[in-house]
Amino acid sequence: MLTKTFKMTDPQGLHARPASAIVKVAKGFSSEITLVAEDRVSLKNLMKVLSQGIAPNTTFSIEISGEDEAVAMQTITDALRTEGMAEEA
Repeated sequence: MLTKTFKMTDPQGLHARPASAIVKVAKGFSSEITLVAEDRVSLKNLMKVLSQGIAPNTTFSIEISGEDEAVAMQTITDALRTEGMAEEA
């Protein structure tokens, strides 16, 4: 299992457009991918991801477990940065 902690950099916090882009990326992997914020939710479920209400400057973690976990973690890290959502904490 791989875990990385991030800090929300988007001034609006977690919102629909970038969240849907990250969920789409996560769905491309067979590994189990979990967003750990207020609760532990699947990063492959947009409604659950949005329900976390991650505010600007808040830290959250991504946990990935599975056969493609290393590639998944790098791809999701890159997508969070590209979408302007988060940076590694």
